[in-house]
Parts: sequence; C-alpha cells; structure tokens
Amino acid sequence: MLQSVVKAKRTATLSPTLSRFWSVQAQPQQVTTASEGHDEVEYANALPYEKIPRPSFWQMMVGFAPGGRYSNVTFPELHRRFRRDYGDLMVMPGQFGRKDVVLTFQPDDFKKLFRTEGQWPNRIALETFVHYRKNVRPDVFKGMGGLVNEQGENWQHFRTIVNPVMMQPKTIRLYVDKLDEIAREFMGIISEIRDEKNEMPADFSQWLNRWALESVGVLALDTRLGVLGKDTSADTNSMISNIREVFELCYHLDILPSIWRFYKTPAFKRLMTVLDELTRIIMAKVDEAVIRLDKNPSLDSDSQSVLEKLLKVNRDVAVVMAFDMLLAGIDTTSAATSGILYCLAKNPDKQARLREELKTILPNKDSPLTPDKMRNLPYLRACIKEGLRMYPPVSGNARSTGKDIVLQGYQIPKGTDVAMAAMVLHSGDEYFERG
Repeated sequence: MLQSVVKAKRTATLSPTLSRFWSVQAQPQQVTTASEGHDEVEYANALPYEKIPRPSFWQMMVGFAPGGRYSNVTFPELHRRFRRDYGDLMVMPGQFGRKDVVLTFQPDDFKKLFRTEGQWPNRIALETFVHYRKNVRPDVFKGMGGLVNEQGENWQHFRTIVNPVMMQPKTIRLYVDKLDEIAREFMGIISEIRDEKNEMPADFSQWLNRWALESVGVLALDTRLGVLGKDTSADTNSMISNIREVFELCYHLDILPSIWRFYKTPAFKRLMTVLDELTRIIMAKVDEAVIRLDKNPSLDSDSQSVLEKLLKVNRDVAVVMAFDMLLAGIDTTSAATSGILYCLAKNPDKQARLREELKTILPNKDSPLTPDKMRNLPYLRACIKEGLRMYPPVSGNARSTGKDIVLQGYQIPKGTDVAMAAMVLHSGDEYFERG
C-alpha cells in the first residue's frame, strides 16, 4: 500500500507551508565559550559585516518577482540557489521594515550560535502573528506570543508554566489508545479512497492533514473533532481550510518581500480575518472543554488531560497553548508523515523489514497498540529519523546572536538574525555518505 504514496507525493517539498519556516523550538542554555579577550581579538580581526556576500535590495526584488531566479521554486531549491550564488554565508537584505537575515550553511556556525545565544534565546518570529496577538486580539492572548513567537524572558516564563505538563512522558501514555483509534480510522479511509491500482488520489495530502488535525485535536482540546467523518461540521471544515491558508498567507507576508508594515495589503487583511475565524472556533472548543471538564473532572491527577492540567494552572496559557498546538502541529505532522511514507514506498525492502518488526508487537491487524509495546522498536525509530532527515518538515533553525561573534571570518554583531539552513545539508554527500 505504501507504494501508492509515491503517486500522491508532492514533487519536491513535503509541506508547501510550514516547511518554509524556521523551526522555533529552543531550550535555554548557557555554555562556557572561549575567553572574552580571545573573542574580542577574533572579532576585531574579522572582516566587517558589510563585506558578507549578498544581493542588493533590487536584486532580491527582481529575483523574487515572477520569472525571477528565486520565484516559484521550492524552499530547498531556493536555498540551493542562494548557496550557489553567494556561498556558505550570505546576507538576505531586509526590505520594507524587515531586518537583514544572515543565512549560513555551515554546521560549525550552528554550534557557535547555540553556544553563544545566552540564557534566553531570541528567534525570528512571524511578525504577522505577533501583531495579531498583541495588537488585534489582546483580549484573547493577554499579551502572550506563545511558544512559537514569544522571545527572551517572556518565552522562558511561558515554558516554565507548560513544561511540567507537556514534557512528562507519562502524559503521552494517556493518549496512546485514542491516537491508535484515530490511526485505525484513517487506515480504513485509505482502504476506501485508493483506486484499482492501489494508489492514493492526488489530494492524499489533504487526508493526511485531516488525520493530523484529528490527532492534535485530541491532545490540544481533549476531544474528537470528527474531521475524518463524512459529515463534518461547518466549523470543522473551516478550521481545516483556514489553518492551511494562514501559513500560505504568512509565507507571502513574513518571508517574501511585503509592505504590510506600512500599508495593510489585501493579503494582510485576509490573514487577520482568517485568524479571527480560527480564534473564534478554537475559543468555542476550549469553552466546550471547560464545561465538559467541570461536569466530569478527573479525580486522579495522573489521568488528567493536558488541557485539564493547564486550565488548573492558568486558563489564558491553556488557550494560547491549545491554539499553538493546533497551528504548529498539523502541517508539520502531516508533512513529516508524508516524507516517511514516501521513503518507505521508494524502498520496499526497508518497508518489508519494518513490517516484520511491527508484526512482533502487532501480530494481527486488530492488535491494540499499548505504551509497553512501543518500548523496543529500533528499526521504526531509524525509519522515522531517516525520513525526517530526507524530508524535514521545517527548513532549519534561527537565532538572534546573543553577543558579537565571528562566522566564517566575518563579524556578526550582537542582535543579528541568523538562519541556519540545515535542510539542504541533510541530503548532501558532504555529511551523509550514500550507501
């Protein structure tokens, strides 16, 4: 059956939305580096920031215009072209109120950035999201950017609240049965929608999004949304389409050149409208969950859901976290799964080996999945890692430098946004030898 995924696979990049953005997960850290005196000497002797290779403002504008060198290409291909044109370190000049972004393709630079970021990381945020949450709907988000867009000490404060709930392995055990049930329903749908050649339809990615939304909905809202059923509600259909539209609009507003900071473009106005609709739906779902949990509270703390635990700590944080889980979890989950399935479909011998391993814990098609059965699946783990290497759902990480540093012989001043373009390195022979 997995061979059919090849037919439905998108040609170049697994996710046309979230895969275009930098990963924003981070952990605060403070790592001792070389002495300050040595750093100062190295910085003083480095080439100035202005000497880093870069296109001019107009070259960028022309390059991204229709028919330009950087227009209408996948994000991995965009990075490959940047690397061919400007080398392993370049500057993407800021436009229309946006800061410069330094782009590096060297893992040694990644290591230095993480080691010098300071106690609290600062990342490249989606400015449209920050604007919406802090300027358009402060009544809902209470000034919180959430894990995705909050920075510095505020980010750490938010994580301090959610980590005790979100980072407990025993929390995941609560959802294994429900997620297994959803997966079984999805397998039934796959059996129904495949054609006489055992191939998936062209819109298979949309079905993956529905499966991801149903799964993340259980985690974020403690309820089944019903998106895998034939009779879905208007709000459910709206949520599916709006989440995808949000990230398409963010790509045009936050990644590509845009004047929305000075003039509220039609795309910006549409994004605010879509975010309002999503906020309405998610708030309604959270309110329903609050009423349901008040009527039937879990007496045992170990059996309380993520939402239930967060609501007891801070209702505002619970709302923001549910919102973030739905927005950030759906496209990334479906894209990652698509990549893994594609790799298995292209390598039937590896698929057969994985099937044999899974049969040891699931000998029958109706064998239930349990946490204990998932403890020792080394080949499954290897397949997941390899699929994520080949088709990562995000293109890399980003940080604002925590101090003056030197990358590849150039000065990078404190507070400079640096994007670590890891995606194109994952499939390169220089770091991963072909077998």
